Amino acid sequence: MNEKTTQLLERTFRFGVDVLKFLSTLPYNFIYKVPMLQLSRCSTSIGANYEEAQGAFSKRDFSYKIGISYREARESVYWLKTLSELYPDDKYKIDFERFKGEALELKKIFTTIKISSSK
Repeated sequence: MNEKTTQLLERTFRFGVDVLKFLSTLPYNFIYKVPMLQLSRCSTSIGANYEEAQGAFSKRDFSYKIGISYREARESVYWLKTLSELYPDDKYKIDFERFKGEALELKKIFTTIKISSSK
């Protein structure tokens, strides 16, 4: 496994764990349970699918799993935007922006990987 792959595996893992830790700091409100659960699922799924892609059976399988990571990064942006509207306190704003930025970066990275793997 090359260094860039190892770094991206760590980066996606760290993103998922950091989002989970952040979600645990937010005040609980029953009505916000769904977006929090959705974000916890998609943010951790980015790395899980990238990890799975490393063991792909074929180029097509690899590309498919990279596509899932891309879609999960997109979904993470959506749920982060939703939750940032629900938790408008300034004390959460910096973290929401940081996580949205990272999810957007991951989305771009997986777009590039998918295009490269399709050639």
